[in-house]
Amino acid sequence: MRELDTFGWVALVLVLIGGINWLLVGLFSVNLVTAIFGFGLIGRLILVLVGVAALYLIYLIYVDRSKKII
Repeated sequence: MRELDTFGWVALVLVLIGGINWLLVGLFSVNLVTAIFGFGLIGRLILVLVGVAALYLIYLIYVDRSKKII
């Protein structure tokens, strides 16, 4: 696996925050992001950024795997 650049590290941190948030939702029915920021523009923006970060990490994994095949 290749080294992560700045965007990769930011994406990883956001995905970890999202994962912990979903753990709290599953265990305690507490959405920490919306509890802190509400479900207004800021809260929704954070949730969208977590999703985009996950897609970016999927892209990085795909690129890394495709280079190993060739």
